[in-house]
Amino acid sequence: MAAKKDTLLNMFIAMFVISIVSGGVLGVVYNATKEPIAAAETAKKTEAIKNVLPEFNELKETTIKSELEDAELPFYLAYDANNNFIGAAVETFTSKGFSGNISLMVGILKDGTVNNISVLQHAETPGLGSKMSEPSFKDQFNNKNANSFNFKVKKDGGDVDAITAATISSRAFCDAVNRALVTFDKNKGGF
Repeated sequence: MAAKKDTLLNMFIAMFVISIVSGGVLGVVYNATKEPIAAAETAKKTEAIKNVLPEFNELKETTIKSELEDAELPFYLAYDANNNFIGAAVETFTSKGFSGNISLMVGILKDGTVNNISVLQHAETPGLGSKMSEPSFKDQFNNKNANSFNFKVKKDGGDVDAITAATISSRAFCDAVNRALVTFDKNKGGF
């Protein structure tokens, strides 16, 4: 009977030591990768801002309360060399994607026209909803204004051609774009 207690005690000690060592290794790896991951995310966001806006000289960052729910959207306000407002890159989102959250960077010119859109993050189905990142889908929003274009999929009475077999992802994309446009429109007098 004493041999079983020693064996049981030895197993608990071994598991405890393994847990402590594993936790320590995970902590070291986390600390070693935290800054490079943050730097990569910042670089991705900076590149997205450059992709969605025309050339600018100055960029001012602010957050504005979304007009559609209780959330804040990061706005990157772009100005030319004469300090004239060019437009804004709006970091927007939706939680209505087929596989969860979708984050976009929407470039909106000062008159409310969509200049370009970059997909920042999504977990949509590869080969279906993931096609939202492809120019064949996302570029149909370029140079469109809410005054003359309905940013909903055609199945819902809008002007957007949905991705084949990925209507939920297409609707979610439109939801995120609308969130940015409505918030921009309600606040553009303050830019």
